[in-house]
Amino acid sequence: MKTTPQTVLKFIVGAAIAMAVLFLVWYFSSIVVYILVSAVLAVMGRPLVKRLSDLHVRGWRVPRWLAALVTLAVIWAIIAACISLFVPLVFNKINQFAHVDLTAVVESIGEPIARVQHDLQRLFAMPESTFSLSEELTAALRQIIDLDSINRIFSSIVGIVLSSVIAIFSISFITFFFLKEEGLFYAMVTAVFPEHYHENITRALDSVTLLLGRYFTGILSESLLLMIAVSLVMMAFGMKTADAAFIGLIMGIMNVVPYAGPLIGGILSVLVGIVTPIADHPVGHTVLVIVCSLLVIKGMDDFILQPTLYSERVKAHPLEVFLVILIAGSLAGILGMLLAIPSYTVLRVFAKEFFSQFSLVRKLTEKI
Repeated sequence: MKTTPQTVLKFIVGAAIAMAVLFLVWYFSSIVVYILVSAVLAVMGRPLVKRLSDLHVRGWRVPRWLAALVTLAVIWAIIAACISLFVPLVFNKINQFAHVDLTAVVESIGEPIARVQHDLQRLFAMPESTFSLSEELTAALRQIIDLDSINRIFSSIVGIVLSSVIAIFSISFITFFFLKEEGLFYAMVTAVFPEHYHENITRALDSVTLLLGRYFTGILSESLLLMIAVSLVMMAFGMKTADAAFIGLIMGIMNVVPYAGPLIGGILSVLVGIVTPIADHPVGHTVLVIVCSLLVIKGMDDFILQPTLYSERVKAHPLEVFLVILIAGSLAGILGMLLAIPSYTVLRVFAKEFFSQFSLVRKLTEKI
């Protein structure tokens, strides 16, 4: 389509409106998150609501509000069951970190530290009396793992729990009505736009629901498989079940954050291995097992699973996805990387509906 002053003006106005909407979304981000989480839970629970609503008991049909209430209870029961499996692991590990003897930990890896220190002194021509890698490592660990840090962690957990009460209530309330009144979420979104755009908005929401549903299902499946694989491999090398499950949990959770998450998870896993090594094996052996295992497992994951999840499931080129994640990480850190792909998917879908006359938009959205 030929570019005219009218189309350029339309693009400018649309971009201004989009920026205003994005600002409002950012300003009211907590409320927007509640609504989006509720919408996702409603999509997950809608089949159960429909099935329960179709039940007839001695001529009495289950009302939709009751079906929605039962479905909401089932969703929270599943979430609570999953959390109850891992919370004891986390608190047990925090307790271990609080009582760890850092000097003994550093001494247990004294030989490799001495070799590294010798190589550093020879490389940089440093006198032996001016630098001690063991002392530096012990000091660094004391800053990371000390009583004050543990107290701060517990205080943060208490704060998170208190704020989570409000979040759980809000999400539950919104989700109930999304389940009870089918199409309520679509009605809320379309109400913001003029009536002649409602068909475009509905199509865009259908596409967003499909693409994000595929993406979130894929990423959760990948994280679950990674958690199980890492845990089983750690146990195969003789690690205690609790420690292996904790490392698997770390890698599974951090894997949700593209690229940077697994690196952070790997560092935390090595730290866990140093503090609680495999029984009857030196710390160096445990660290080597963890590093090699994670490199192999993540290598298979990066080359087999992630290309499908990060490109095929959201219909975008892998390089395009990588650049989007890189930009989002530069702007908003870890949170930006976490939200990069879902946000970009939403923007692409709406751009296709409203700005398809521009060649760049058509190029970026041709696979949707």
